[in-house]
Amino acid sequence: MFNTGIEREEKPMTTVNYLTQTQGLTIDGITLPLVLRYFETMNAGNYEATAALFADSGAMHPPFEQPIEGTDAIASYLNAEATGMQLLPRQGVAEILDNGDTEVQVTGRVETPFFGVNVAWIFVLNPNQDITFARIKLLASPQELLNLRR
Repeated sequence: MFNTGIEREEKPMTTVNYLTQTQGLTIDGITLPLVLRYFETMNAGNYEATAALFADSGAMHPPFEQPIEGTDAIASYLNAEATGMQLLPRQGVAEILDNGDTEVQVTGRVETPFFGVNVAWIFVLNPNQDITFARIKLLASPQELLNLRR
């Protein structure tokens, strides 16, 4: 596995340190601007910008849900379900796959006003640096998951 720093010119971003919340976002082991931008737009509540990072036919697979396909559907889903979430990615790895796509795995935590949970995000980026697939996986025991019920 190795890290790649492919730039995405049409959507510039700044590198920031999420620990201070004043400079931007960094994730240990990840320099891909697209992945950093995903977390920045999510934390800013700019779900349309988050959805725009996906390929037109891209899909997001949230926990306990069927995959959400297409940028409009992803934006609608995030507007309905992600409000108030703070994503705290900590570290990650990136690997170029045989087909030229890049798989990125990031671990961290999600905090909401009601609970916090450890999470893994798995992204697949195409060679054009669009997200074709994002899976959000809760890293919790069955008892912890039961405690998350609304």
